Amino acid sequence: MSIESVKREFEANGWDLEVIEFDESSATVDLAARVLGVEPGRIAKSMVFRLKDRDIMILFKGDARIDNRKFRECFGEKASLLKPELVLEVTGHPVGGVCPFGLKQPLTVYLDQSLQDFDYVYPAGGTPNSAVKISVDRLAELTRGHWVDVSKESERPQQAVNM
Repeated sequence: MSIESVKREFEANGWDLEVIEFDESSATVDLAARVLGVEPGRIAKSMVFRLKDRDIMILFKGDARIDNRKFRECFGEKASLLKPELVLEVTGHPVGGVCPFGLKQPLTVYLDQSLQDFDYVYPAGGTPNSAVKISVDRLAELTRGHWVDVSKESERPQQAVNM
């Protein structure tokens, strides 16, 4: 079970992080936000991409989307998400529970600048019904994450401005 690999990594490294487990699913940004009682942006979604020579993980704030032009400029190739069965094979975590901890094999981790909108975020904890509360600075430190700018904000209706 991948939650166990996450807990083992925390314990082995002496990290005082806790995997929060839920009775209900937190497999999507909206479900996780609802069960945690936070805005969707605080959910750190972990996405695994296949590049020509390696697989990488990028964490985004929950309501950000990949910007294909920025991705190509940053990595020199088109964004290609791994298929769900390959995500499990590469990370050891099922889709909906993917996180940068307790990985089956090492991956280079990138943190999208959209995460800097928050002081703390909630990546999954290895299963589709778990999460970890962590400061963005600590997330960058523990994952040895490289900051990138490869996102665009979700389309949101403009609020009316009274003048």
